[in-house]
Amino acid sequence: MFRQDRYIRLDNKLLQPNSICHHQMRPTALISLQLALLTLISACGGDSGGNSSLTTAVSANTPTETSNTQTADECLGTGAQLDCTFNHDGLVRDYILYVPQSYSGIESVPLLFNFHGYGGSAIGQMGYGDFRVLAEEQQFILVVPQGTLLEDTSHWNVGSWTSESTVDDIGFTDALINKIATDYVIDLSRVYSTGMSNGGYMSHQLACLLSDNFAAIASVTGSMSPETFNDCAPTHATSVLQIHGTEDGTVPYTGANWTKSMEAIMDYWSTYNGCDPTPLITPLPDANEDGTVADLIAYANCINDVNVQLYRMNEMGHTWPEPGRGWDISGINVIWSFLSRHSLNGLVE
Repeated sequence: MFRQDRYIRLDNKLLQPNSICHHQMRPTALISLQLALLTLISACGGDSGGNSSLTTAVSANTPTETSNTQTADECLGTGAQLDCTFNHDGLVRDYILYVPQSYSGIESVPLLFNFHGYGGSAIGQMGYGDFRVLAEEQQFILVVPQGTLLEDTSHWNVGSWTSESTVDDIGFTDALINKIATDYVIDLSRVYSTGMSNGGYMSHQLACLLSDNFAAIASVTGSMSPETFNDCAPTHATSVLQIHGTEDGTVPYTGANWTKSMEAIMDYWSTYNGCDPTPLITPLPDANEDGTVADLIAYANCINDVNVQLYRMNEMGHTWPEPGRGWDISGINVIWSFLSRHSLNGLVE
């Protein structure tokens, strides 16, 4: 059934939520959470997919039945990439697992979570923020979960515009770590999270509320909801990387009443980690020679050798930056280089 209230008018056209990711949205003043909801419906991670068995999210309120070919708690597929299901809290959850050909099963390897954006999908995020080549080269296992449905839109429960959700994504992530660590030899001191938009919010929330499990996180175009910010209770010094565009019209760089600004979240993590209060700001090379230069904002002298960094992508909108998309940095390379240096036990030697 066509519901005009679930569409957004842009340039005099009614667009579906997933299609808005391919438009440049104009920055607007968000004067209420209701208006913010309309804006956030576009916070999806690139191609949200539509041609995979993992693109159909389950309802956050209704348990689902497994198909005739796949039951709960199993993986199907050949080669490195597997389509998996996992039963948690009465819901059959989907995720993609990428086990590199370089995995031997003898030495423990890191585990990287990669969360899609609001309205997005696991298969879409697998290609949009694609860590598969790095997983082969650097020998880590990649897990890309699928969010459940909230009013017919896939999401991660992070408060704010998802506050009506009843799904336990924190518990699901915790249980999924245990499941994967049972099936594979995982270095549990090197579990990391990254994600696009709503997936970036989820990564911050994991650093706050599942801190014992995560050594470091990276958020691309995400932030912290007021609920996550107020309830944040990490248990150890935590390295945090944020990549964000100054022209992001979906998750505003300067924040709004439903989302924290980049300044606020950087101040939170740098203060919590005992870093120097004044960051070092370094312009990055203009690799594509387009005249636009990004800035690396780094907080030094944090406790336990953790790092807190912000890549301020000047003139960038709601995008995962890669050179092929016209930006000076490779998001996947920057993220893995940052995350992989850290463990729950300190710097990785």
